[in-house]
Amino acid sequence: MGATITDPFVGRLVDSRYEVVSRIARGGMATVYLAVDRRLDRDVALKVMHAHLAEGTSGSDFVARFRREARTAARLTHPGLVAVYDQGVDGETSYLTMEYIDGCNLRRHIGERGALTVDDALRIGERVLDALAAAHRVGLVHRDIKPENVLLASDGRVKLADFGLARAVTEVTSTTTGTVLGTVAYLAPELVVRGVSDARTDVYACGILLYEMLTGRQPFTGETPIQVAFQHVNNDVPAPSELVSWLPIEIDDTVRALAARDPDDRPIDAAAALALLRRTRAALDDETLARHADVAPSIVLPTATDPDETDLDADGDQPDVDETDEPVEETATVDAAETTLIETGDARGTTVALPIGLGVGVEVLTSPPAEPPPNRHRARWAVLLVALAAVVAGGIWWFLQVGPGAYTTVPTIIGQDEAEATAILDRAGLAAEPSSAFDGEAPAGEVFATDPGQGERIRKDGTVAFTISKGPDYVAFPGGIVGASQTDAEAALVAAGLTATYADPEYSDTVPDTAVISATLPDGSAVEDGAQTIRGTEVRLTVSKGPEPVTITSVVGMTVADATGQLEPDNLTLAPTEVFSDTVAAGLIVEQSPVAGAEGHRGDTIAVNVSKGPENVEMPNVVSKQFDAAKTQLEKLGLVVKRENVLGGFFGTVREQSAPAGQPVKVGSEIILTVV
Repeated sequence: MGATITDPFVGRLVDSRYEVVSRIARGGMATVYLAVDRRLDRDVALKVMHAHLAEGTSGSDFVARFRREARTAARLTHPGLVAVYDQGVDGETSYLTMEYIDGCNLRRHIGERGALTVDDALRIGERVLDALAAAHRVGLVHRDIKPENVLLASDGRVKLADFGLARAVTEVTSTTTGTVLGTVAYLAPELVVRGVSDARTDVYACGILLYEMLTGRQPFTGETPIQVAFQHVNNDVPAPSELVSWLPIEIDDTVRALAARDPDDRPIDAAAALALLRRTRAALDDETLARHADVAPSIVLPTATDPDETDLDADGDQPDVDETDEPVEETATVDAAETTLIETGDARGTTVALPIGLGVGVEVLTSPPAEPPPNRHRARWAVLLVALAAVVAGGIWWFLQVGPGAYTTVPTIIGQDEAEATAILDRAGLAAEPSSAFDGEAPAGEVFATDPGQGERIRKDGTVAFTISKGPDYVAFPGGIVGASQTDAEAALVAAGLTATYADPEYSDTVPDTAVISATLPDGSAVEDGAQTIRGTEVRLTVSKGPEPVTITSVVGMTVADATGQLEPDNLTLAPTEVFSDTVAAGLIVEQSPVAGAEGHRGDTIAVNVSKGPENVEMPNVVSKQFDAAKTQLEKLGLVVKRENVLGGFFGTVREQSAPAGQPVKVGSEIILTVV
């Protein structure tokens, strides 16, 4: 009967919320189930920690670390990371709930297709490193990068899973038993030798992952996990082109840089590794990117790394969907306190004595030993053995007092409180020097920085300075930012400990040019005078460009009311002046300034002359007046005078006028005066 049917968790309601539907995968540290969140009515991946990890004297320590790591992982937000929704304990069961991904993992993908195209291998590598970079930026190391933890969604997304659990197990086991856990095919040398890891340990595993995607094989295999670990410590990762001859040197250089034996020779973290991978892609042509190694697809895993149980079982009981699998590679436990004998399978039948945890003190013994020397040589052998013992003792003293044995590495304490960080350092034989500072990201009371940094070398009696977060440093917004000039607004923000950034300038009918129209926070909300925010917050200012330019249209011949309606959309106003006009009817606009077609701005004023109609004067009575006096009087009124003489006009007296007295006469009209 399949595992899904017989598993006692199937059908169970965990924590009165998560209904277990089926088992997805089982690994060395946890089992993953498909479950339904009854509260939110959605599918989730439920990871149940194996009960034996919570047993014994270290069990409570593990559970506490497991919870802390779950909280840390839940704070990570990145589209390339499987989201952690919830963590809890139901009776004896410690669990995590995570985003459920519909698809398969990279192990199955490689098993079904063989080696990937160069383009696909680089694309998946970039997505994994991009997700890792988000974790490395906050001091979180994955420690278990492998194909089982790289999920390929059916919609093309690449997701990295399983932050936290491997870290919690490793920290407990390394502290209590001198052992370190990890998937042997991807273990970095420093993890095997010293049991320490940092961001470069993840980079190493990504290099092995890239090698496997390009060639369809792992660089190191062996009959036992320890043999594989031994090769990681003592051999450089071979160039992929040794297996796939057409791969260019850029690929070889990239893989060997990521998987360099010495951590100092690798990119410092995932962000640096991602930049290297992108430069490599840019250097390759399309033809190379489209090629893949001629490796037959196979879901059989390499020797010494085959799991007892995986999601690739031939019986088909396991579903194809693989959500955050635990190690389907064999997880090797490397013990620092004892020497293990491993048969190499070498044709000579030699046996290697490898002190696991030191990784470099390898003694090669041949068997069987030669016959014992004759008695006369025993004294000589005794002297040689004493001398050898002295050399060994001297070497041990040098190693422990001066050489590498005199040093250790700074343990992981970022994210811990002061008491726990001090306790971790104390167990490592290191002194603690705590201080506190404001930090906008780290929660108050947690360590967010160390000196030396986590994973760096330090003498065993050294002191680690670490900084505890006091939480965000709040400051008040200065008043009067909106409406102030750009220069004054920026100066006020800087003086308050804030940062000014700028949106694209905008036109404004009401705010003058270079003055601030609005000020907003990163979430888009408007700044409120005197409100509290975190020091260093970016305040986005929108600055006015003044009124928007417009083209003036013609209003000549319109009434003032009609012209006002036409100009209103452009926020233009009229300034009318009444004038007489002989040609334009009263009430209509005679002319405008600026003229039609000119460039103006919203809010401008258009001066217009409005016709009052023709100008008239009342015709005076000039009969009986002398012509010259009458002419002067009429011309002052704007009339044109014409003289017609009767009887020679000898007397110069006006006898008749062509327009009757008292009648309105248009200015400029001709008036005929009859003179006698």
